[in-house]
Amino acid sequence: MELSTVALPGVPDLLAAPAPGWVETTDVIVVGSGVAGLTAALHLREAGLHVTVVTKVNIDEGSTRWAQGGIAAVLDPADTPDAHAYDTEVAGVGLCDPAAVRVLVEEGPTRLRELMRIGAEFDRHPDGSLMLTREGGHRADRIVHAGGDATGAEVQRALHAAVRRDPWIRLVEHALVLDLLRAPGDGPGGLGRACGITLHVLGEGSEDGVGAILARAVVLATGGMGQIFAATTNPAVSTGDGVALALRAGAAVTDVEFVQFHPTALIVPEQARVSGAGHAQQPLVSEALRGEGAHLVDADGKRFMVGQHELAELAPRDVVAKGIHRVLLATGADHVYLDARHLGGAHLARRFPTIVASCLAIGVDPATDLIPVAPAAHYASGGVRTDLRGQTSIPGLYACGEVACTGVHGANRLASNSLLEGLVFSRRIAEDIARGLPEQAQPAPTGAWRGGGGWVVPAEVTPVLQRAMTRGAGVLRSAETLAATAGTLTELGAGRGAPRTASWEATNLITVASTLVAAAYARRETRGCHWREDFPTADETWRGHLVGAIGTDGRLTHRWEASA
Repeated sequence: MELSTVALPGVPDLLAAPAPGWVETTDVIVVGSGVAGLTAALHLREAGLHVTVVTKVNIDEGSTRWAQGGIAAVLDPADTPDAHAYDTEVAGVGLCDPAAVRVLVEEGPTRLRELMRIGAEFDRHPDGSLMLTREGGHRADRIVHAGGDATGAEVQRALHAAVRRDPWIRLVEHALVLDLLRAPGDGPGGLGRACGITLHVLGEGSEDGVGAILARAVVLATGGMGQIFAATTNPAVSTGDGVALALRAGAAVTDVEFVQFHPTALIVPEQARVSGAGHAQQPLVSEALRGEGAHLVDADGKRFMVGQHELAELAPRDVVAKGIHRVLLATGADHVYLDARHLGGAHLARRFPTIVASCLAIGVDPATDLIPVAPAAHYASGGVRTDLRGQTSIPGLYACGEVACTGVHGANRLASNSLLEGLVFSRRIAEDIARGLPEQAQPAPTGAWRGGGGWVVPAEVTPVLQRAMTRGAGVLRSAETLAATAGTLTELGAGRGAPRTASWEATNLITVASTLVAAAYARRETRGCHWREDFPTADETWRGHLVGAIGTDGRLTHRWEASA
């Protein structure tokens, strides 16, 4: 298939940075401390391996803790893996990998029970049975929650405690991963398997500054890339570091055009959203609230999702986001409303304390007021391409969680499958690594495969990039808006900055933003959470995947791969 292309900036061989001033060695590096990363670390320790977990901030400050939705798994005797698979594949609009979905739904219940055994506490009925509910796209009650709307925080707490109990898991906090180290081999540029990373650690003593950790395998669990957009529910750390690192190293990525916009992010004043230099995070209003009876209404109080889908407000997220966006386009408003008043203040406070607190912080009482909401970038269904063992296209480099594309989510992630995916595939990665690791290899010279050297863009490009991406590559896209966005990215990518955390992050952002824009421009159809105004329907000739990689000239290319 001939793919439409658009001019975009080049990608550096590696991030410009000082030479590593210190070196450590371990068996396996796990980059990321969310559900995927910490679960992988615990399973790797069960195999007797020494593990170093590198995390960008504190161990419990990534995306997992913000997950208000639950974990989907077949725990009700009336439910079946086939039913869970069906709902997952319907949401994925023809692009899910059936084998990956089968792994998820069949292994998920066991992995969830393992999580409970290490200490995670989920909501239960008075008789002690698990309280199961449903969310958008599910046709059965199969979602477990903790603290009503604080599932992620409970999962993070339990995993954090388990990791802290193991003295052979080394934690390196406040560390930004920079680039992958690869051994000499027969791959492009004479490079072979992954053998470590470079990173920058903030702190005192010998770990201050840029260093290297050598390992026999590397696991990316760095989370998402929501910060490429001005409006996102992702935390400030979600700057696409893992996808950008993998691309620079020569790995394949896929399905990056499918970024899920959560339909109902809380609209808060601009000054309350800034959590870093250009990094904004909007509180999530979980669809579990809609699952328990809240309604979406326009400014006139009309329920506009009724008649648009058989599940109304509980339709798949892309359907709800598009329904809201249509209202915004028609009215010129910047938000709609969620009406939960009929649920009662006591019920809301008990079941959704996080949401209530976020609302009260901006002067909205859900018991008496309508909640202002609008779509915001929430979850990346695509990412670094992996097989069913979590192995990427680079030997020794694995990926799991939101940074990975396992094939489970297709064109649109089904609600509450993300935490489950992290649990399931992190276990598979640990099992694959434990089957046999090579001896530690010494890395080849960094940046050797393209020979272009390292550089970074100025940190100041970030807010401009975010606004351009929201305007031209957000919920609504077209050839015209995507081309304009590509032009902005090219201009931003021409500048050069000094090596520091903000410029490293900005370079990662422009790398993943360019990848998304290229794929979105090439895919000339509307499917799942990719919505092209100029191609408003799904097209069976596009039932497949765009697999992206960086060529030896530093330019991004995509190849077409039809679905099985």
